[in-house]
Amino acid sequence: MDILPAIDLIDGKCVRLVQGRYDRQITYKDDPTAQAAAFVAAGARWLHVVDLEGAKAGRPVNTPAVAAIARQFPELNIELGGGIRNEEAIVAMLEAGVTRLILGSSAVKDFEWFSRMAQSYPFRLVLGLDARGAKVATDGWLQQGGLDLFEFAEQAADLPIAAIVYTDISKDGMLAGPNLERTARLVQAVNRPVVAAGGVTTVEDVFNLKSIGAAGAIIGRALYEGSITLEEALVAAG
Repeated sequence: MDILPAIDLIDGKCVRLVQGRYDRQITYKDDPTAQAAAFVAAGARWLHVVDLEGAKAGRPVNTPAVAAIARQFPELNIELGGGIRNEEAIVAMLEAGVTRLILGSSAVKDFEWFSRMAQSYPFRLVLGLDARGAKVATDGWLQQGGLDLFEFAEQAADLPIAAIVYTDISKDGMLAGPNLERTARLVQAVNRPVVAAGGVTTVEDVFNLKSIGAAGAIIGRALYEGSITLEEALVAAG
């Protein structure tokens, strides 16, 4: 199982939003490149980056910070989400050195377009499913949709996508453990790798996600606040 340490960006700085709320921001580091260097030194092979301003604006905003990380650490696989809502953004970020791109709002709102993009960029796109309960949310978690999480995931899994990232918004930034029940159900429902996000806090959480077949775990606040180290998470993930 892969461990993806998270860097969430606002104004070029590393932050976390508690439960996805922009009014509950915690700022950790001013230099995301230095933070990426620390993760690489600890053994990271993947980096999960979210352009939070991009998610809100509907277009990439923190591109210079992402490109700087990709330039400095070509050996690092970068997974990027936030504001990727047209083909121009897809091309720009892939050219900037990003390994794969997470599309959430754009996939939910225009599944036909997402399907075309998945065919055009096979296994370079990831479906981002952010949910409150079993309903999908969009626009940087600001909008609650009516789509069923599992039905939509099953439909998308027929496409040549690299993975599905599932985030339980109620767990995100709360240091309270991931939603194992829904993650396990999603793993069983689709034939694509499922990466879990939201609440991953302890070595036990990593073991539990591995045991239910998750392909990866995204860890953010817990790393910054010392609830788990990246070295511990990597060992637990095997």
